[in-house]
Amino acid sequence: MRPTRYVRTRSNILPNRLVWGLLAAFLFAALLTAYLTFTLFQGVASGSEAEASEPDITPPPEAGPMVVDEGSMDVPLQTANRPAPVDWDGESQVFILVMGLDARDWEGGGPSRTDTMILVSLDPANRSIGMLSIPRDLWVNIPGFDYAKINTAYFLGEGYQVDGGGPGLAMTTVENLLGVEIDYYAQVDFSAFESLISEIGGIEVDVPEEIEIDPIGPGNTVVLEAGIQQLDGPLALAYARSRNSAGNDFDRSDRQHQVILAIRDRVLNLNMLPLLIQKAPILYTQVSEGVHTNLSLQQMINLAWKASQIPGQSIKRGSIDLEYSTMDFSWDGQSILLPNHDEIRILATEIFSPSDEPTEESLPNTVTVVRPAATPTGDPRTNYAAENAVISVLNGTQVAGLAASTKEYLETQDIEVSYTGNASEVYQFTTIIDYSGKLYTRLYLAEVMNVQASYVFSSYDPNAEVDVAIILGNDWAASNPMP
Repeated sequence: MRPTRYVRTRSNILPNRLVWGLLAAFLFAALLTAYLTFTLFQGVASGSEAEASEPDITPPPEAGPMVVDEGSMDVPLQTANRPAPVDWDGESQVFILVMGLDARDWEGGGPSRTDTMILVSLDPANRSIGMLSIPRDLWVNIPGFDYAKINTAYFLGEGYQVDGGGPGLAMTTVENLLGVEIDYYAQVDFSAFESLISEIGGIEVDVPEEIEIDPIGPGNTVVLEAGIQQLDGPLALAYARSRNSAGNDFDRSDRQHQVILAIRDRVLNLNMLPLLIQKAPILYTQVSEGVHTNLSLQQMINLAWKASQIPGQSIKRGSIDLEYSTMDFSWDGQSILLPNHDEIRILATEIFSPSDEPTEESLPNTVTVVRPAATPTGDPRTNYAAENAVISVLNGTQVAGLAASTKEYLETQDIEVSYTGNASEVYQFTTIIDYSGKLYTRLYLAEVMNVQASYVFSSYDPNAEVDVAIILGNDWAASNPMP
């Protein structure tokens, strides 16, 4: 066995540049994975470009030795059945999918779902960074597994051991959603994020209103009162991840930005710098054990140093929120976010392209286009007409000719029906299924036909022959407004 090699300086630790690179790499991976972003690293490096490229700090004498196996610097930090390593020339635009896993799945001992997904782009040539947050309830096609919430992609990939495992299937799913090719993934255990906060002595945040948070583990609920609070690692993570507010997932981003700024303020405190150097061996161990990625440690350091040269105003951020999706229910009753694919593609291009004004030609072309919903006018009929949906009526009863007569009735209501036919089974209740994100069409049809909201579903399917299907049930056969 080859003996362990030491990288030495006069103080028997890594050179200052590599120490800071390790710190940057850890912050880069750990914070992004916990839905915290490059803002932290940018803040750490924001003193000046000279400081970022050549930090002039003398390590304290009590700093311990850091042992590094030179060969391990170029080995990806991952296990078997994971996405293959990718070479990078240091200048081309690179995409990284960063993920944090749902702690509830950890406790159950099974495959995990992603609690957080962010696609990050680093483009050294154009001096830009882009970050797009992807909500876990987004309803998308999971390749090989039909439609589901996007946070199940990792779970399915792990459970069925597909090629590349959970990270591979998650990467493919996001690629199909956004139309970009993803080079790397980075997954950091939440415990590593907690450890980082604790290693720097905790952070101080101004809690805007009382909130209940749940640190990982059973029976750990804590109520944070409004005002200045000192948070250790577990509390900071729970605060950043909490959904216990009126805005649910969409409020989390505000709290996460708070945590970013609090960490930045803590790290930028000059009194902290000697401590960070002293703790470099601990942080190196945390990188090695807590980070899972097809990046090597050397690549992580290179990425972090490239990022430090990009000015803050060139960092673009975005989130697929309710401006780019619609709250809905799946066919089996799950609360989901139905993506507006056109708008999401435009958002992705704005974030990941150096161009300020994306054109139709500049949009990614590998995603099936679904026309955006009509701009609401307040008139349901006008909104329906603007969507120009293709509608079918299927007879889910044993009453012969019901689909044809219903088609005639709907046409008297200025609703055009393109197809009629028979359902594959008998339906007790009339059901409306929207395959193409035609929100106003399905709402208008439900109003005209008095269909219960619990039987109006969204099940996005780009291969469906129609936009909206009406399946007539026995309730419609027994009672309807037709003459």
